[in-house]
Amino acid sequence: MDSTRPALRLFVMHHAGGSHLLYRTWPAALPDAWDVRLLDAPGHGLLLDQPRIPDAGRLADHLLRGIEPDLDRPYALFGHSMGALVAYEMTRRIVDRGLPPPVWLGVSARTAPDPAPPAETYREPSDAELRTRLGLLGGTPDAIFADPELWALFDPVIRNDLRLVDTWRPVPGAAPLPVALSAFAGREDRCALPSRMTGWAEHTERFLGLRTFDGGHFHFQDDPGPLLRRIERDATAALAAADAVRLS
Repeated sequence: MDSTRPALRLFVMHHAGGSHLLYRTWPAALPDAWDVRLLDAPGHGLLLDQPRIPDAGRLADHLLRGIEPDLDRPYALFGHSMGALVAYEMTRRIVDRGLPPPVWLGVSARTAPDPAPPAETYREPSDAELRTRLGLLGGTPDAIFADPELWALFDPVIRNDLRLVDTWRPVPGAAPLPVALSAFAGREDRCALPSRMTGWAEHTERFLGLRTFDGGHFHFQDDPGPLLRRIERDATAALAAADAVRLS
């Protein structure tokens, strides 16, 4: 066996208004044999100078083009909140295009796809409405709310991402993914209730379960350890199952 090849390559996609920075400690906390890649959407993190993409499908296509050369060994995808729906869209495209599928998909703090059409035309929230919504989600530093200059920088980024989230609709009648999938939720998350996340079982041929943790939408922000240990267990089990099928 080539010892330079990672046992698993894990791509991590961030939440709305965020970047790779919240996840920067993850590579060191996950197995040494894993190659953990933290992705940034255009206009976020290390890609601040690039135009933002307000559409989930277009963002999935963009990110997939970037990682496609690295799908040459066992890999997995994980996304939190907005990142979960983007990771799901990426996986759908991978399967539809006949590319090597991931051995595992992790979706966090995002309810299962709902093909129902939007009730009305999308409306930009007011400043007060946006602040209230972010307060419910948590995860936004108080300094951003308090500093007009920081808010002016953050406001267009989060509006872009929330438009992406609110206007996204999955393809109706899509077949369950032939990929092992785990869902992750905070017990006190008021935006992605754990009871609504069990619906992910209908979108995969191999649902590994709903994993719940103490806390809200960003339950892992202060201590990612419990989430990372569960990611490691589920992705490792999915990798072992995929290896068993390949060798049988």
